[in-house]
Amino acid sequence: MEFSKIISVTGKPGLFQVVSQSKNAIIVESLTDKKRLAINATQNVSMLENIAIYTYEEDMPLLEVFKAMAAKTEGKEAISHKESGKKLASFFEEVLPNYDAERVYSSNIKKVIQWFNLLIEAGFDFTKTEEVAAEENAEKEA
Repeated sequence: MEFSKIISVTGKPGLFQVVSQSKNAIIVESLTDKKRLAINATQNVSMLENIAIYTYEEDMPLLEVFKAMAAKTEGKEAISHKESGKKLASFFEEVLPNYDAERVYSSNIKKVIQWFNLLIEAGFDFTKTEEVAAEENAEKEA
């Protein structure tokens, strides 16, 4: 499973992996129940690799936030996204101490934690993303 192929679809719960593309639709597979469906071009789709979290320095790519969460939880699921806003913010601050609390809302934190837990549940290994990136860079240089 490649992080670059994981998407979120507005109006549909969970995360999806892009399986194939046609002229006017994307075929995706749900990470939770493995059901496949077609997402047409009019639906709003967000690729997780294009999402970043506001910090006081520079925006932090979501993958880096997930890696920090995986390091903190030792590769296990984080706290439930249904916890209170204060608990979620406290956990998020431990993972990303310099996040911009004025621009990163409680709903954003809830979504990030929910996505992280879905990826862990689906068997995503954040330690392997570094290896894949290193291999791709080596191929480009060669």
